[in-house]
Amino acid sequence: MTKHQQATDASRAFVRPTRRTVLRAAALLAALTGTTVTTGSPAPALGLAAGPADPYDSLRLRWLGIALGTGYDPTAEPYASRLADTGRLARGFQSTMAPTATSLWPGYPFDPPAGITQSYSRLWTMAQAYVQAGTGSTGDPGLLADILRGLDHLSATVYNPATARYGNWWEWQIGSPRLLMDITAALHDEATEARLAAACAAVDHFVPDAMLHDYSGTSTGANRVDLCRSVALRGILGRSPDKIALARDALSPVFPYVTTGDGLYADGSFVQHTWVAYSGTYGQVMLDGLGRLFALLAGSPWEVTDPNRQNVLDSVEHAYAPLIHDGLVMDSVNGRAISRGYLKDDDRHVMRSDHFHGQGLIAAITLLAQGASQDERDRWHARVKGWIERDTVTPALTAPQFDVADLARLQAVADAPIAPAPEPLGHRLFAAMDRAVHRRPRFTANISMAGDRIAAYECGNGENPRGWHTGAGMVLWWAAGRPTDQYTDWFWPTVDWYRLPGTTVSTKRLGDRAGGEWGQPRPDVRWVGGTTDGEYAAIGQHIKGLDSTLQARKSWFCADDAVICLGAGITCSDGVPVETVVDNRNLGEGGTQAFVRGRGWAHLEGHGGWVLPGGDGLRTLREDRTGAWSDINTTSSTERRTRRWQTLWLDHGTDPADASYVYVLMPGASRHAVAARAADRRWFAVLANDAACQAVAVPSLGLLAANFWRAGTVGPLTASAGASVLVRRQGRTATLCVSEPPRTGEPLEITWESRDRPVRRVLRADDTVEVVSTGPRLGLRVTPGMACATHECEVALAP
Repeated sequence: MTKHQQATDASRAFVRPTRRTVLRAAALLAALTGTTVTTGSPAPALGLAAGPADPYDSLRLRWLGIALGTGYDPTAEPYASRLADTGRLARGFQSTMAPTATSLWPGYPFDPPAGITQSYSRLWTMAQAYVQAGTGSTGDPGLLADILRGLDHLSATVYNPATARYGNWWEWQIGSPRLLMDITAALHDEATEARLAAACAAVDHFVPDAMLHDYSGTSTGANRVDLCRSVALRGILGRSPDKIALARDALSPVFPYVTTGDGLYADGSFVQHTWVAYSGTYGQVMLDGLGRLFALLAGSPWEVTDPNRQNVLDSVEHAYAPLIHDGLVMDSVNGRAISRGYLKDDDRHVMRSDHFHGQGLIAAITLLAQGASQDERDRWHARVKGWIERDTVTPALTAPQFDVADLARLQAVADAPIAPAPEPLGHRLFAAMDRAVHRRPRFTANISMAGDRIAAYECGNGENPRGWHTGAGMVLWWAAGRPTDQYTDWFWPTVDWYRLPGTTVSTKRLGDRAGGEWGQPRPDVRWVGGTTDGEYAAIGQHIKGLDSTLQARKSWFCADDAVICLGAGITCSDGVPVETVVDNRNLGEGGTQAFVRGRGWAHLEGHGGWVLPGGDGLRTLREDRTGAWSDINTTSSTERRTRRWQTLWLDHGTDPADASYVYVLMPGASRHAVAARAADRRWFAVLANDAACQAVAVPSLGLLAANFWRAGTVGPLTASAGASVLVRRQGRTATLCVSEPPRTGEPLEITWESRDRPVRRVLRADDTVEVVSTGPRLGLRVTPGMACATHECEVALAP
């Protein structure tokens, strides 16, 4: 007998659903939604809302409440239309399902294994349509029969212990088992013991216990949480307390802060794939998965009680919230996912943009809040409510990515009697993943860097093959009061990848996937990072070009209403021009925003302006560019669209030697403000701009900031080695902030001469800071550690 004949016989062996099973489904969805659903007679009162005494059934029903939602009215919007849409999708899948030996649906073969995960995904949609109210297929016996037929076919042909996995490991160990467990949980009472045993056996085979014993390889960070999710459900459905305990205990390595590789860092960074800044996608998966598991196991014999779980709760405000802006999450932490857009296999055809990823994080935070303290929950809900209200690009409460469960949780927060929290002001430096976020009343800016610890970009699985320069000092920014669609509206498929905003690059043509896949392209540089007092910052990056001879030093001094941008030591022998891209703004489809140039300045209507104090070497171009998501992602839509671009750049010429630049970015500023700043020669001064040091002073802010690429002196500051230094004078006090971006860990000596107002006494100093001298020359000896942390000393000045 062939495999196909075996599968056909197995699929014919299902038991046709009876009226009793239909009533069970009705009772289940009534318990989950808090509504009464009829199927010709009243649903039996099973008391499911209170939970049965059996702990496994209780946990299964709790999981379904998390996955399918509770307490919403399926006849009200936005739930009614979302449920109806689920029903339409399910009936479409039902009508096109055509089992063969190599697939369950035409066009989704089991080799590559993505077809397996996609098949389970469609069966999960069908299962939701069967058990949820208002889908038009609720309790439909024919739909149930076809779901079971599909499950039997996958089990008989491919997803079983007799199959050795091939292709992408993720499909076998995360994508497919996660969906299989959800389906089995939802159809528990309709499935036979044989089906239940087959599902558990498949998970045991593809996610063996050994995967959760060793915290390494693909079983770390967000991946580990996903693996634990499937194993926990397998333990519940198979009534195996040891499996549930294994899943709970295997979460513990995720909680502590890490200092290398995958996971959450003390400074809020999140890294996955060893080298990639990934707060926005893998970080979201981890937060969502932990939120579900914390809520699932709370109060049970398997509750997650590891005290280090508090690190996860703290990460909401420490690690994730700073990267969310008006509902989006910054693309510098979305990795290769920036290239996805519209996926070919996306049955709902949802745009996967910065807002898509940001809303996923917001939903995860809302879920995690169920396991937080009341104070934490109140603060998080205020933030969530603010993000919901400010997201006018893709409003969260109608976002197509959300199922009714997420919508119900978000709607509850939106309706709660709490005041929405505004976006916070200040600066956050994520030194462990080479990212920085600067928030001011007029704008928010995000700086993306790379070095030997963090990849220039990630590509893989046919995704993001041209992200070469996204870590070469890319600066993304949003002006306050403006729609946040700059990087949402077909930015990535239409941008010139050699002219990403803020970058300094060789224009040497690069091939797709240049430098290698999965985070391999890491420039051989150590000096990347900076220092901050929480309001202002000095940020710097030693640039080495990808497959290029380019070298440069770049600094960003983040001030009150502007970012002062310096470049020096720009040297290259590629035989092509080298450019610094002052900016590259997406004007939308046929944008007509006025671009005006003055003496030493430029302004773009509705965006902001730029000051060029060194003279007008600015070059500009307005052009229409056309692209498709499939140009940068093999699994994405081939639809092509055109966007208009305003590009501003500085041409350093072919094979420059020690070139430099200075410009000031003023996001959200009016034309008058930009012109006035250009005319004000005293607002700031460049104290140094070369390959040894870059430094500026802004007297009106009491700000002095320097990036020492090596030991040296500039103005009143001296550093014994590479360092980033920030001095803030405020009234009768001054604060010095110091870090060591090269991360040698060697002691560092900093001297600040303040002869006009000598240092009278030290008010406070970090334990890592030894005060060597005071008076007109403040001497500090800093023991920096290896994390590029900021070390502070506050002093009182003489009158």
